[in-house]
Amino acid sequence: MGTNIAYDGGLTAWVGTRDIDRAIAWYQDVLGFELQYKMDEMGWCEMRTPIDRVLFGISQLENVDPKGGTTLTLGVKDIEAARKVVEAREVKFDGETIVIDGMVKLATFYDPDGNKLMFYQSLKDAG
Repeated sequence: MGTNIAYDGGLTAWVGTRDIDRAIAWYQDVLGFELQYKMDEMGWCEMRTPIDRVLFGISQLENVDPKGGTTLTLGVKDIEAARKVVEAREVKFDGETIVIDGMVKLATFYDPDGNKLMFYQSLKDAG
């Protein structure tokens, strides 16, 4: 890469919510994230994801506009199995799983505030 930025290998992504406690429960129950800390006075928390050095922040906001922005895309080993787990918790998906032959499978879904998330399964090494 052409910059001299010394990245440390960590990444924190975040979404907004109208109800931080509901969001924490949803991300724990549906995606298996673990609460690291919560700062009530700031309306902020961070959760550990199952992905090494990737944290997930949640910010309580008066108005949440989930349109546009970045989509957190989580790599899974078996997208059909992951989708079944999440669908069993009555999570809304945006249509069927998309398959791009020889490359990737993609499944888009939404948290309770309408923030878009996605699972991906790489097909590059699949036989």
